[in-house]
Amino acid sequence: MENLTGWRQPRGEASLSDVHGSIAIRTSGPGWRRAISFVGPGYLVAVGYMDPGNWATSLAGGSKFGYALLTVALVSNIMAIVLQALCARLAIGSGRDLAQACRDAYGKPVAYVLWFMAEIAIVATDIAEVIGTAIGLNLIFGIPLEIGVLITALDVFLILYLQKLGFRWVEALIITLLGVIAACFAVQIALADPDWGGVIRGFAPTTEIVTNPEMLYLALGILGATVMPHNLYLHSGIVQTRAYGDTVPEKRQALKYATIDSTVALMFALLINAAILILAAATFNKAGQTDIVEIGQAHSLLAPLLGLAIAPTLFGIALICCGINSTVTATLAGQIVMEGFLHIKLPPWLRRLITRAIAIIPAAGVTIWYGDSGTAKLLILTQVVLSLQLSFAVFPLVMFTANKAKMGALVAPRYLTAFAMLIAIVIALLNIKLLFDFVLA
Repeated sequence: MENLTGWRQPRGEASLSDVHGSIAIRTSGPGWRRAISFVGPGYLVAVGYMDPGNWATSLAGGSKFGYALLTVALVSNIMAIVLQALCARLAIGSGRDLAQACRDAYGKPVAYVLWFMAEIAIVATDIAEVIGTAIGLNLIFGIPLEIGVLITALDVFLILYLQKLGFRWVEALIITLLGVIAACFAVQIALADPDWGGVIRGFAPTTEIVTNPEMLYLALGILGATVMPHNLYLHSGIVQTRAYGDTVPEKRQALKYATIDSTVALMFALLINAAILILAAATFNKAGQTDIVEIGQAHSLLAPLLGLAIAPTLFGIALICCGINSTVTATLAGQIVMEGFLHIKLPPWLRRLITRAIAIIPAAGVTIWYGDSGTAKLLILTQVVLSLQLSFAVFPLVMFTANKAKMGALVAPRYLTAFAMLIAIVIALLNIKLLFDFVLA
C-alpha cells in the first residue's frame, strides 16, 4: 500500500462504511467481465445529469430555439465526464471521498462552512427532485402536490431495504428506472418524428448562441443545471463500494474501469437530455409554442400535438422515475457529506433518516408554500443555488487530484489537470453570469 504523505490525518472510517468494499470484483478473465464488476456507480451519478431541473431548461431551450442548443448539452456532458473521472481518481488514488479530503485539507472551520454549503446544495437538489416527482404524480394520478411531496419521503425506506440486500440492489433499481425513462422517450420521439438533419446540425457549434442574449441565457441555464455539486461527493464515495485492492496495479485497473463506467453512463444521460430537447423542438417549437417553461404545461400540450393520449402519460412516468432516482442519489450524497465533513458516527438507518429529513423538510415546506403556480420559478431558483455552490466543490477536486503527495502514483496527468482547471474556471464564470442575470431579472 502506498504511503501518501500529503494528508494531515489518517483516513479514519471509510466512506459509506456499511457498504465500503462490499462488492467483489473479478481479478481474472476477459476485460469485459472485469469491467462489468464496476458497472453501477456511473449510473447513480448520471441520474443527477437528467433531474427535473435539467428537464425545465431543456424544455425551454427546445421549445424556443429548436435543435440549436443540443451543442450546449454536448459540451456540458464533456465537462461532466472529465470532472466525474477526477472523482473516481481521488477516491481510488487516496482512499478518501471529496468530503473527507476537504475536511483533512482545510481544517475544521473551513470544513464546517463547506459542509453547510454542500448541505444547502443537496437541499436545493432535493427540492427540484421532490417537485419533479410530485408534479409527475399529480399529472398521472391527480394527487395534489402537497401530498405528492410527502409520498416522496418514503423512498428513504426503499434505500434502507435495498442496502440491506446489498448495494447492487440500489444500483439495479436505478438502472431499471433509467431503462424505463429511455423507453418512454424513445416512444415519444418516434411519435414526434423530429427533423434528424436538424438534430445533427444542432450538435454543431453556432455563433448565434453567444450573439443572441436569450439563447445565451438558456445555454447558461443548461450548463448550470448539468454539473451538480452533490454528484462530485456522491461519485467519490460510491466508487469505493468495490473491493479493488490496495496495490498500485489494482488501483490503476479500478480507475480504468470506473472511468469507463461513468463515461458510458454520462453518454446515456446526454441521450436523455438531448431527447427532452429534441421532443420539445419537434413538438412545441414546430407548432409555434415557443414559451414552454413549466413541466406541467409541456405535459398538457403533448397529447394534442402528438395526437395520442399515451404521450403525456409516458412523459409523466419518465418524470416520476427521474424524481425517484434523483432523491435516492441525493440521500446517499447527504450521507457522504455529513460523515465526511462532520465525522458523525450514527447507525446507518438513523444517518439516512437525518440526511433525508434535512432535505425533505425544506422541500415540503417550500412546495406547500408555493403551491401549483410557483413550481417553475422554484426549479430555476434551485439551479441558481446549485450554481453558487458548485465551484466550492470543483476547485478542491481539481487541486487534490493534481497533488502527487496526496495521490501518489494515481496523480492526475498535467494535461488532464489543465483541462479540468479550464472547465472549473468556465463553470465559475458562467455561474457568476447566471447569478447576475438572476439578481437583475
